[in-house]
Amino acid sequence: MHQKHTIIVLLVSLSSFLANGQLDYYYYSSCPNLPMIVRYGVWAAMKNDTRVAASLLRLHFHDCFVNGCDGSVLLDDTKTFKGEQKAGPNRNSVRGFDVIDNIKADVERACPLTVSCVDILTLAARDAVVLSGGPDWLVALGRRDGLTANLKAANQNLPAPFEPLANITAKFAAVGLDLRDVVALSGAHTIGLAQCFTFKNRLFNFKGTGQPDPNLDSSLASSLKTSCPNVDKSNTNLNSLDVVTTYKFDNAYYKNLVNNAGLLESDQALMSDPQTAAIVNDYSMYPYLFYKDFVASMVKLGNIGVITGQNGQIRRKCSEVNP
Repeated sequence: MHQKHTIIVLLVSLSSFLANGQLDYYYYSSCPNLPMIVRYGVWAAMKNDTRVAASLLRLHFHDCFVNGCDGSVLLDDTKTFKGEQKAGPNRNSVRGFDVIDNIKADVERACPLTVSCVDILTLAARDAVVLSGGPDWLVALGRRDGLTANLKAANQNLPAPFEPLANITAKFAAVGLDLRDVVALSGAHTIGLAQCFTFKNRLFNFKGTGQPDPNLDSSLASSLKTSCPNVDKSNTNLNSLDVVTTYKFDNAYYKNLVNNAGLLESDQALMSDPQTAAIVNDYSMYPYLFYKDFVASMVKLGNIGVITGQNGQIRRKCSEVNP
């Protein structure tokens, strides 16, 4: 009897893990080619533009932090609401919309009006990590697309590279993510590029001192001054977030932080707090620990405020709500 009871408890706990609320690994059983279609779409886009892997990961993050993972970041402006793409943290910087649109078109041909845009984006973010050499994981599906966007929340909720660590951790806590999630998800900056304006304040006049940020490695500061001269027209110049392996998903980002070679002030700030610094040190030494924690944090991220059941809709086009 005891053994039977234990098995039932295990099965119940397994099924609750699988269902993940109302999300399910087998949600689209009627669309068996979905994972292959999405992965191929991400692969083809990366073949054309390696940087798009980081863009897709960021697009997913910026979606989930505003009204939950509901595909709201994908919506264009309408007469009734302003989209999120012109919010400060998104304007002229979020990208990858065309990749999601192309994948959606392929999915629609295979399985019309079946798969939500937000699930496609969630899968694409995972595939961007895998195809950059990072860990793989199962993504529970069944998210529905939201019916509106929230420009105000996009301006307020998204962490900025200039913010103190306490502000960033508070924004993560507001969506149910803890300090370890902050450090693990920051590791997404192991791939991709940042515009000069996001860190130029560290190069020339840090906090009004007229000097570079003392927490920035001096040789890195010198090379960044070359690519980001102190003139406005350099603001959009691009630089690697991880100068060691720009397009490889690995733990070099954390090794950089240990060596004062984080690009953004918000990256290097992880070394200013003993709790986050201890996690950074661990990740810099144990890549598989980083992978394990990154995957756990990505699963939590992908579950924020999801719409399920009969709520929301399955959009025909990701940029607009169905009429």
